[in-house]
Amino acid sequence: MGDIYILMLVALVVLAVIDLVVGVSNDAINFLNSAIGSKVISVRNIMIIASLGIFLGAATSSGMMEVARKGIFMPSEFYFNEIMFIFLAVMITDILLLDTFNSLGMPTSTTVSIVFELLGAAVAMALIKISLNDSETVSDLAKYINTAKALQIIFGILLSVVIAFSVGAFVQFISRMVYSFQFEKKKKYVNAIFGGIAITAITYFIFMKGLKGTDFYKSLQGYLEGNEIYIMLGGFIVWTFLAYVLSMFTKFNILKFIIGIGTFSLALAFSGNDLVNFIGVPIAALNSYQAWDGSGIAATEFSMDVLSKKVPTQTVLLLIAGGIMVITLWFSNKAKKVAATEINLSRQSDATERFSPNQLSRIVVRGTTSISNVFDKIIPDSWLNRIEKQFKKPVINLPQDKVHELPAFDMIRASVNLVVAGILISIATSYKLPLSTTYVTFMVAMGTSLADKAWGRESAVYRVAGVFNVIGGWFLTAFSAFVVAAVFTYIIYLGGVVSIAVLLIVVLFILGRSTLKHAKGAKEEKAQQKIAKAELRTINEVMKESSEHISEVTRRVNKLYGHVVTDLSAHNLDKLSKTEKHVKKLNNEIEELRNDVFYFIKSLDESSVKASRFYILVLGYLQDIAQSIDYISSTSFTHVNNNHKNLKKSQIVDLNEIKVELNILLERIGEDFSNNSFVNIQDIIDSKQALFDHVSASLDKQVTRIRTEDSSKRNTILYFGILLETKDLIEALMSLLQLYQENRTLYKTGDISPFKQNI
Repeated sequence: MGDIYILMLVALVVLAVIDLVVGVSNDAINFLNSAIGSKVISVRNIMIIASLGIFLGAATSSGMMEVARKGIFMPSEFYFNEIMFIFLAVMITDILLLDTFNSLGMPTSTTVSIVFELLGAAVAMALIKISLNDSETVSDLAKYINTAKALQIIFGILLSVVIAFSVGAFVQFISRMVYSFQFEKKKKYVNAIFGGIAITAITYFIFMKGLKGTDFYKSLQGYLEGNEIYIMLGGFIVWTFLAYVLSMFTKFNILKFIIGIGTFSLALAFSGNDLVNFIGVPIAALNSYQAWDGSGIAATEFSMDVLSKKVPTQTVLLLIAGGIMVITLWFSNKAKKVAATEINLSRQSDATERFSPNQLSRIVVRGTTSISNVFDKIIPDSWLNRIEKQFKKPVINLPQDKVHELPAFDMIRASVNLVVAGILISIATSYKLPLSTTYVTFMVAMGTSLADKAWGRESAVYRVAGVFNVIGGWFLTAFSAFVVAAVFTYIIYLGGVVSIAVLLIVVLFILGRSTLKHAKGAKEEKAQQKIAKAELRTINEVMKESSEHISEVTRRVNKLYGHVVTDLSAHNLDKLSKTEKHVKKLNNEIEELRNDVFYFIKSLDESSVKASRFYILVLGYLQDIAQSIDYISSTSFTHVNNNHKNLKKSQIVDLNEIKVELNILLERIGEDFSNNSFVNIQDIIDSKQALFDHVSASLDKQVTRIRTEDSSKRNTILYFGILLETKDLIEALMSLLQLYQENRTLYKTGDISPFKQNI
């Protein structure tokens, strides 16, 4: 029987490694964003600093492991076999939950998931035990669940979100009032004091509190405990003095140093707090097995009271876990990608907004604006002018090709982000309170952005919506974790080893499918050039870039149109659904280009400003083309999805003939624009009439069918719609070609005078 539990332990270890890789890939960017966004330290050095922090944090996280052993439930009320069922259900749920949320692109928190998974699994097992005991009722559930601690943890996670946002906003406001955007112009002693406060806070809460998790803490305990005030005061004096001396005699940048040590501290805090999310359950299972093995008591009768006692985690296990986290940080593709969500929501300048506004965000923005107007009337004008002066952003004149290199925010805000987030997480860790490092880091960044007036009237409604999306993801994570873990616990209890084996196979299958799907998507993304805006400044560059856009759009429209006709003819709903997704993606990419027209016009040099007219016209025609294929695709999908009648054979023949002719036309256009060769444009324009005539003839044929044959209303509406949109698509293509034909001499001369069209 013991062999079964050994296999369970092996499964838990494998799941823990997978959880580490997936979790770090998901969360790592949280402690890198501020350093990356400020662009004061190279990415390579940031990774080195973060790796050191992760490794040290893993070694100091032993105390947090108590959360998995006794933080959520009363271990003495469960037997060994029940504890193993709970732990397996939790780990299986955690893997599937993280993988599912990553696939959907939904924000999640590993801390929130593990807490509610433990709670859901424990509640399910407790209810099973109550149902088998005639003397107990549901009211006895509190006997099995560590209600006080569970509520403390849940309340702590909720409260941390509010505190993180508020403290971040307050500290940033004070920092900006002191420094404005001109840190380098302040007196050196002021900068030294700021650095002394920041570094002292980091060193105290990170190192002093972090030491409590190590094996050698007892040897230093007598020197540390009771002397905290003196240590903090001494640290402040030493750090302030060093900062002042270095700034006086060297080019030492105290903010750069704070960002570096802040990144280290946040990585350390992340590792110390979040490591329990990945290996806490397997280590608790190992402790349980070691206590049961050799006891001579049956697994169904061995009480797990041993988990209520403090059991120090072996340092070697923590170091191995830390090593896996560091390796993942360096080699995971997901970890290497810069998470644009937090940086864009925090960006001081305008950016393409990633979130759509909702009614709640509109209400909040309107309410906040009204409150702000009230305060403007109450606060004296002299104070308002003083505040406005401190928050006035400097004008930075850079060459046009360097504008994109501007940081998302300055070093002052990056320093505040790191210091505040690191301190809050470390405080929670020192009190054995798991919190979501993801949301603390995120909410601190949002609070500093709000206080820094990065959310203006033009962007506030989008960014508030982004914050609500993240918070909504927290609630969805909590609910899903609780329910799924509870269900899996019940399934494992009913089926035992068979259920465990089936669930593990399901996990491997889903992970394998997800991995293959991700690899396939990455391969397709690499093969399929995404339409993106380059840094354009001159008419030659506009012409060249637009040619690449047209070539890419025509290639994709050609492929999509062919798929729609083929799959509509076969009444293939699945393939039409996939085509619909690709069409939406194309529309979104073109829409992004149109949204960036403002920045494009600003980036043009003075001699080529009128090139914007050409670019706007090109984008307009591209959007017309995309909208036509979108209509054709969506109506075809809806027709099949509603289970309407198939197209008639004669209709399919006509559409296939049009598809072939359109394919030839689009291939010619794509090839010419891909080679930046416009000499054949007039020939292509002249050849359009044959295709127009074919579409018109098909329309006439359908009119005849309606009058002479038994025709379906839905079928006719769809067919007419496809033909008319095909005609519109061709007309948009011809207008685009005509635009190039009239202005193709610009590509050679760079002269903007020949523009003939008006917007």
